[in-house]
Amino acid sequence: MPSTSTDYLTTVHVHAPADVVFDRVTNADALAAWWSPVTGSGLTGGELRFPMVADQAPLLIRVDEATRPAVVRWTVLECTFMEDWVGSQPTFTITALDDGGCELTFEHRGLNDGLECKDMCSRSWDHFIGTSLRELAEGGPGAPNRSPRDLARRDAEENG
Repeated sequence: MPSTSTDYLTTVHVHAPADVVFDRVTNADALAAWWSPVTGSGLTGGELRFPMVADQAPLLIRVDEATRPAVVRWTVLECTFMEDWVGSQPTFTITALDDGGCELTFEHRGLNDGLECKDMCSRSWDHFIGTSLRELAEGGPGAPNRSPRDLARRDAEENG
């Protein structure tokens, strides 16, 4: 019987060129504008440090591949606040479309149904990829971690 992947996966149409989306997932200033403040290099072989939670060591990610404009693949090396993420691989696949936009497929390999955080993390990725990154790439504002829009989203999820 073939196995079915339960890893988080989403695909969004972005009204921006593939190169723009690639830049948004490899440039530190752009990553901070749609996801979280970060230091380091988003290019192949680089490391990114995201101080996501106060009083916790930063999320440490190795950039395994950053091939313009099509693929960015990370491996989570350290994550004290979400230990299940260690070894997982957030992966961005960017496909140029004839309309001048692109299709962004984001898969968080290893973020699967066996993890307690799957639902919460999936909702967060839905926001950060499908809203924040997409809007930023299209020329609008991002809605990064702990921004007013992100906090409003979290409150709505908790309070229904």
